[in-house]
Amino acid sequence: MTQDALEPIPELPRGEFAFPGPLRDALVTAILDGTKTTTTSLLVEYPRDHDPHEAVGTLEAVLDSHDNVVCVIRTTDVQVRRLADVSDEHAIAEGEGYADASEWRAGHEQFWRSPEFVEYIGELDINDDTQVVCQRFTIDSRYPTRDLEPWKTQA
Repeated sequence: MTQDALEPIPELPRGEFAFPGPLRDALVTAILDGTKTTTTSLLVEYPRDHDPHEAVGTLEAVLDSHDNVVCVIRTTDVQVRRLADVSDEHAIAEGEGYADASEWRAGHEQFWRSPEFVEYIGELDINDDTQVVCQRFTIDSRYPTRDLEPWKTQA
């Protein structure tokens, strides 16, 4: 594929990790340094008629907390599974410092129960059988990368 054949960045879907702020900064930094190569969302975040497996091979423009595109990622694998079946390997590859899937689950459940997430999607019953979408991705080196603009907390 030639450089001219690349889909223009403004036309790519946006990849937003968490909400703008320190958590997004940490996640985007981990993507940029190669520590984060997986992510997980709840299946209920997707439209009912959408098959998450169709994302394999698609591109997303990753946004920092100020809506700047910092890189483009390509989805390389998607697995839909029960929350209880997320592997240690996937959890560790999320790049957030989790030692195993148990630590990862506690952190993600805290996020999925946070006021911001509940406002975004509504309150959910999260349990072993909750369906999650486990996505593996890589930075697409055909596109430029840039440092994120750090989130400034108000004093």
